[in-house]
Amino acid sequence: MRLTDLQQLFAEHGIRPNKKLGQCFLIDDNIARWIVEQAGIGPDDVVVEVGPGAGALTRHLAGKCRKLVLVEKDAKLAALLKVRFADLDSVEVVHGDAVDYDVRPLFLDGPVKLIGNLPYSVGNEILRNVLSAPSPVACAVVMVQKEVAERLCAKPNTKDWGILGLMIQERWEPDFLKTIGPQPFFPRPEIDSSIVKLTRRSVDSLPTHCPQVFESIVRRGFSQRRKQLRKNLGIDADRWAPIVESLGISSTVRAEELSLRQWVDLSNLAEAHPAGLHAQSGDEIFDVVDENDEVIGQEKRAVVHAEGLRHRAVHVFVFNRAGELYLQQRSMLKDTHGGKWGSSCSGHVDGGETYADSAVRELEEELFLRPKEPLEFLGKLPASPETDQEFVEIYRMTGKASAIRYHGNEIDAGGFFPPNLVDRWIQARPEDFTPGFVSCFRLLGNDLMRA
Repeated sequence: MRLTDLQQLFAEHGIRPNKKLGQCFLIDDNIARWIVEQAGIGPDDVVVEVGPGAGALTRHLAGKCRKLVLVEKDAKLAALLKVRFADLDSVEVVHGDAVDYDVRPLFLDGPVKLIGNLPYSVGNEILRNVLSAPSPVACAVVMVQKEVAERLCAKPNTKDWGILGLMIQERWEPDFLKTIGPQPFFPRPEIDSSIVKLTRRSVDSLPTHCPQVFESIVRRGFSQRRKQLRKNLGIDADRWAPIVESLGISSTVRAEELSLRQWVDLSNLAEAHPAGLHAQSGDEIFDVVDENDEVIGQEKRAVVHAEGLRHRAVHVFVFNRAGELYLQQRSMLKDTHGGKWGSSCSGHVDGGETYADSAVRELEEELFLRPKEPLEFLGKLPASPETDQEFVEIYRMTGKASAIRYHGNEIDAGGFFPPNLVDRWIQARPEDFTPGFVSCFRLLGNDLMRA
């Protein structure tokens, strides 16, 4: 779109660029087309465009993907977009702020692609909102302020290396594509813009760790950049010595000197998570039971699964104060249903262990939760192919829960979801879930919806 065309369009709809919102409209059609090409949009894709403005990128996206969601904060621009793309049923315009836009319903559409010319003033906040786990976004191509792009793509021992880059790079691999000057925008900004592509990091590219501990360690480590890392973390010298030796770093190291891998290793050394200490093993011993759930022997995990023997398991449902159910996405390291979504926590009953005791143990090992009150029994499922031949007892954690912490050995991502959204998600994409969780969810039915 040429500048004169944009100005005429704005005049017809009573629109003026809003400096407070950091609005700078792209007017170079070649650049807009190039940006869209970097996302590799196909006819089956679901795309979310943040900050579409007058539609510079949108016109190259509309009609070329299965679904296009436009998230625009400016009411007049949102109304304009609804008019411009009214003939396309595949285009949905959302009048809202991308900083707090709820991405959870997008899980019903499967993996989505994110694209956008992000407002300079809130670009960081938007990225944190839409890319933080759990997120349905599989890849993103965004234009941001050049300084932000440099921080997203930064390396150790540089002034740009810090919290933003580490928080993004823990789950994403950034690629600095191109820098653009002020000329292709109206009004012209006083700074340069850069385009960055973010691709989901492969599961095995970093050691498994606890994301919550990682974030806490990084934020504390960079709280005062000039101070030595040990002092920022508040670790005494005796405890620091073996950590330094394990990481191969100086005892006087500062935060910006550590690589992403070293930060991950440091988080594992500084605050151990039970799931990191008790990784899954095929040698675990389970009780083998008959059709009446009576113990008839014991066998190793690997044999139980390989031969389809009846055994026991528990599922625990954890809710927040809003009545939302915590779901976990199982680690790809799990021997069954890796990458699938399931109950807040679940696991096998060990040999000689009761269902109730197993539920309490699983809460601590998977979510680092220690219930202060007895768990509420919700129901029981018989062993069947849908439960992987497990008799399943279902529990609910009652009382106030502490902050959840999970580990990559067990869980790839986790978050709270409204039960009615989960119900719609199961209907739309049952393949996203473990069969055992679906059976538990359906057994509880309306009672779960009212939780």
